[in-house]
Amino acid sequence: MVGGVLLAWVVMVGVLAVARPRGALLREAVRLLPDLVRLLRRLAADRGLPRGVRVRLVLLLAYLAMPFDLVPDFVPVLGQADDAIVVALVLRSVVRRAGIEAVRGHWPGTEDGFRALCRLAGLRDSLQ
Repeated sequence: MVGGVLLAWVVMVGVLAVARPRGALLREAVRLLPDLVRLLRRLAADRGLPRGVRVRLVLLLAYLAMPFDLVPDFVPVLGQADDAIVVALVLRSVVRRAGIEAVRGHWPGTEDGFRALCRLAGLRDSLQ
């Protein structure tokens, strides 16, 4: 059983390594964190969104509130960025299911911040 848990953890770390934002996007993610948390809370409370989307957002908020990380901070790059990577993956999923309009409608920050969010979450086609 311990071997299975360890294998699952290694696979998750591998997925995070492949999905992580490149370059300055990690710094942008840290700068956007307060607006991102407000966005996630607003989206999770929106009864107009599909239930599955709201469940993902509540689970993401619970993950972000946990006192420990999926990847310990001593692991280079991923240890510091695992929360930003998980947020980006969940936001991609939310946009696929609920649409970019829902995210834009609940965004509490500036238009520049929204463009940075789109870059972080890999939503390049929605920047027009």
